Amino acid sequence: MAGLLVRDCDVLQFNNGQPEFLIHHNIRVEENRIEAIYPTGEWQSNPDIKVIDAGGMLAVPGMINTHAHVPMVLFRGVAEDVPLEEWFNDYIFPMESNLTPEDVYWGAMLGIAEMIEAGITCVADHYFFMDSVAEAIQKSGIRGDLAWAVFEHEGLEKLDETTAFITRWQGQANDRIRTWLGPHSPYLCGPEFLKTCAQKAVELDVGIHLHVSETKEQVALSRQKYGMTPIRLLEETGILERPTILAHCLFPEEEDLVLLRNHPAGIGHAPKTYMRAGLELGSLQPYLDNQIPIGLASDGAASNSTLDLYEQMRLMGLTQKIVEGDARSMPLDDILRIAFLGGANVCRHSELGNLKPGNLADIVLIRQDRASQIPRLNIAANLVYASSATDVDTVICDGQILLQGRQHLTLNKDQIKQEVEGRLEKLVTRVPGRKVAVYPT
Repeated sequence: MAGLLVRDCDVLQFNNGQPEFLIHHNIRVEENRIEAIYPTGEWQSNPDIKVIDAGGMLAVPGMINTHAHVPMVLFRGVAEDVPLEEWFNDYIFPMESNLTPEDVYWGAMLGIAEMIEAGITCVADHYFFMDSVAEAIQKSGIRGDLAWAVFEHEGLEKLDETTAFITRWQGQANDRIRTWLGPHSPYLCGPEFLKTCAQKAVELDVGIHLHVSETKEQVALSRQKYGMTPIRLLEETGILERPTILAHCLFPEEEDLVLLRNHPAGIGHAPKTYMRAGLELGSLQPYLDNQIPIGLASDGAASNSTLDLYEQMRLMGLTQKIVEGDARSMPLDDILRIAFLGGANVCRHSELGNLKPGNLADIVLIRQDRASQIPRLNIAANLVYASSATDVDTVICDGQILLQGRQHLTLNKDQIKQEVEGRLEKLVTRVPGRKVAVYPT
């Protein structure tokens, strides 16, 4: 892979966790890593290096989507303005029973194209037929932390299928693909099944990605059924002994926070999904106070409409100010830490989330020339509250340019669109009595 120079950009960098902006700097990439960052005036021309002229743009780390169901873009817009249990039982679970591996591949390709356009270079995806998703990740050039979602009622045979997937794909695509175990949730996977998953994770030396404590009703049901919170159940079954991505986790109790603080767990936070589902928004401050990692998440486009983490970043800041009733809550520095460093911490990627020499070269260039971004008196405020995914101009992942001038270099979006649209009639048909699971009510 030839050397690369990103020339004359502003750079968001974190110094001991504090965000700072370097003005008029170059980023030198060698192979798939950042070799140096230095003032633009120090650059000398080198004909052997590919140069990206980034004058006027802001370089930020590629975002990490800490919890997604990427192929669910296939169901975007089909279940609107309905309660959560109806959304699952009457729409999504029945339609997901129609999926084939090829459907999932093209859904993944569409979702990945959307994420690249939104400056996301790594996704923790939790879905079905994950070999198809891995193939899409491999072709596209982004990173994937992939978990095959499994329900207890599918039995140990399905769990064995997912562990075989883990073995096939772990470390593939130049280590851009990492695999996790994916039991769906404590409300659709009981204690014995979760114990088996924890044992498998130890044997395979992988983490676990699952949904937990999404609603107050789920917490109450767990107490009624098992005499403990869902988080305590995860601790009792050994799940929390492994690196764990906890999707949503909106309603932790005080005892849960102690458990999470003492285990390698992180939270995938998707505020737009919660707002659209009419769920109560909890405070993130207890997580911050207990140094429990939080990262941004898109969830699935069927519940969220987009895979846009810039929108989630903005909504997180705004909703936390409302939850706390205090404009001083969730300040800009905290928002930026969660948006970039937080995702890397949740997904256990120590070499991502910060543009610094030695780290992997996942770099996104954002245009700063829209009228709404002028003047640049406060670059952090502009980034959080005035920028959007449409400002993403160039995306580099693992040193490879995936998007430049908003044009895809690794994907054919016209082909993807054609493939997806040809599958929709079959996919959205709901056959009475057929669904992948039943959401408990």
